[in-house]
Formats: sequence, C-alpha cells, structure tokens
Amino acid sequence: MSNVFDELSERGLVAQTTDEAALRDALDGRLTVYCGFDPTAPSLHFGNLVQLIVLRHLQRAGHRVIGLVGGSTGLIGDPRPSSERALKTKEQTAEDVERIAVQVRRILGADESNPPIFVNNLDWTEPISALDFLRDYGKHFRVNQMIKKDAVAARLQSDQGISYTEFSYQILQALDFLELYRRHGCTMQTGGADQWGNLVAGVDLIGRVEGEPAHVLTTPLLTDSAGEKFGKSAGNAVWLDPSMTSPYAFYQYWLNVEDASVVMLLKVFTDRTMAEIAELERQVAEEPFKRAAQRTLARDVTTLVHGAEATVAVEQASAVLFGKEDPRSLDADTLRDACAELPRVRVEAGSELVDAMVETGLAESRKAARRTIGEGGVSLNNAKVESPEARLTPEDFLHGRLALLKRGRKSLAAVELAS
Repeated sequence: MSNVFDELSERGLVAQTTDEAALRDALDGRLTVYCGFDPTAPSLHFGNLVQLIVLRHLQRAGHRVIGLVGGSTGLIGDPRPSSERALKTKEQTAEDVERIAVQVRRILGADESNPPIFVNNLDWTEPISALDFLRDYGKHFRVNQMIKKDAVAARLQSDQGISYTEFSYQILQALDFLELYRRHGCTMQTGGADQWGNLVAGVDLIGRVEGEPAHVLTTPLLTDSAGEKFGKSAGNAVWLDPSMTSPYAFYQYWLNVEDASVVMLLKVFTDRTMAEIAELERQVAEEPFKRAAQRTLARDVTTLVHGAEATVAVEQASAVLFGKEDPRSLDADTLRDACAELPRVRVEAGSELVDAMVETGLAESRKAARRTIGEGGVSLNNAKVESPEARLTPEDFLHGRLALLKRGRKSLAAVELAS
C-alpha cells in the first residue's frame, strides 16, 4: 500500500474523515495520532478493540500513536442518547483507569521500534479551575452548535433532558486534542462514527486557538447480516478483561461468527493480507463446514488480546469439549471456563452416573440413561462408560472439582464434586 489510508479503507475501517484529500497528504508524512478510552467500565470491549486496531495500523506505517485513558472524562461520562449516566466515585474511576491502561499498553506496546505514548487526561484537566475552564476554553464553543450533536439533541427532546455536567463533555474531549497538539504535535484523532461530534469539536478548537488544521477519522459501526451490532455474547458485552469474558468464551465468540460476516471481520481485526483473506473467503464458499475462516479469526484475535499461550489453552479446551482429547491436559482455570456454560449438577463422590445424566438433562430417565450407556453412547472425561452401574469416584473429578459428561458428540454437561 502506498498510503495507510488506502489499507484502512480496504479493510473497511473508514467511515468519515474531516477532509480525505488533506488527510491522505498528511499521512504521506509522519503524523502523531491519538484515540481516547474512557473508563466507563473496568475493561475495554469489542468496540474499543476496533480503535486499537486502527492505531496499530497507523503505528506500523510509521506514525506516532498516543493511547489516552480518560481519568477526567471518565468522571463526567459521554452523554448517551437515552439517559444520564450514574457517576462513579473518583476512587472507582481511578481503579478502572489503571485496568484499562494495562489493556491499552498490552496491545499497543509491542512495537519497540515505534513505541506509543500513554497519557491520562486527568493530568492536565485536574489543575484547571472552573473560572479558567470557562474563560480559556468555554468561550470558544457556541451553544447553538453544541446542541446539534446527536446525543445532546436526543436528550433535549426527552423528558429527562441533559445535565450541564454531561453537556460539557464535548468541551473536555476537545481540550484533550488541543493539549496533545501542544504537548506532542498531535494533529489526528480517531474514534467511532458515533463520536463524530465530539471529535470534530477538537478540530474546531485547535483551529480557533492555534490557527492550525487537524484531522479526524472515524470507523463504521460493525453489524451482522441481520443489522445487529457485533460485540454481544449471550446478551453480554464481549470484554477484553479475562475476568469479565474468559479467553475461552472470547475465542468461542469469534469461532461462532456467521459465514456472511467472517470475511469482513478478518479484514478488520486481523493482520492477514488481502490474499490470505481471499483464500479464506474461497474456503467459506466451497468448504463452509470446515470453518477455516472462523478458526483463523478466533485464533488471531484471541492471540492479540490474551496472548499465544492462552490461545493454545482454549484451542485444547475446544478439542476436549468437541473432540476426544484428554481433558486432563487442561489447567484448572481453562477447564472451569470451558465448562461455564454447560448444564451442571453437584454430586457426592460415589453417586451413580445415571443420576447425573438425568439431573443434567442428558437423559430423560434413569432407564433411558442406562440404555444409552449400554449402547456405548456415553463418555466420562472423553472415555467411554462401559457399565450402566458406573459410579463417580473422586479420581473422576479433574483438579478435584469437575468431570465432563457427554452423550454422543454434542450433548455435554459438567459434574461438580460437592465440597
């Protein structure tokens, strides 16, 4: 690619720009670009990962990138179209800032040849007095323009309205862009398309105060073939923190992506070349049952977020649950995560296996359970159960906690040893 903008466009990572021609020209040189991440939760999520991917592309193209964690903007909260955010305590926000900073550093900090810069906007916002904020920054904003922002306009039309606290958020975000321009020569900001109003507010502020141009690039909202937003698994957000979405659940989310969307997601979230993706697209069309594209996507994104070791562990877990691999190869945490969504029953050592089958829903009755075992259709820890009289012994519980029970190849349950 002659220009990183072309690569971002080909990968479907460009929704809007302030001035495409000017941005293309600027990217022929070396820019400093930033993206901000607010601690609205203890972890980043699917949508934030898109922005980190954009920064990685720019970083590899030789541009200097800044990862900003919003220690001050997180105390205010970006206005939502629906309702006011509940303000978190300063202590809770500070804890979330630290957790998110670790995630940003892990994903952006791997390029030692072009290391990123990490900042917290609380460092320059906290010392500003209310009078200085209004005199030095507020005077550059026009209320008639501010109320046109989508989220603000929606709230003004609602019964709840909008507080001055959340209304001022766009000024704080614009202040960040100006401060990074002054400190680091930053002239470009990236973000999601839904952030357009806040992003261009910073461009306007730099133009008013410094008389210099700046640039914005936004990414599109990613939706599936039915128009639903990506980033939800079983109704919950897909988080980057392993304690909130386990590496196994994270891997399974990507592995289960529909055929109609997997090529698009490969372009967005992986470093695979267009030629490699074209070959995977061919396999989707000709051999969809092999799910080669989904496996590649799941492996690459899990490795990016959780590391190669975690990816190996979750792939082993998949082979155990959906194949014949020995579950004793799994460590305790991976086994727990892999069994988290399975039907489960707690039993005492010595309990009859047929009872566990009934209680987990693998059989309708003890008689049906005994018949299935007699037909060779039941396995315990991937070893065929030979006798309908089998009982669960302490040795059957892996890591002293769980045993994997299967009927056929696809009906699974977990049996937990009662303590």
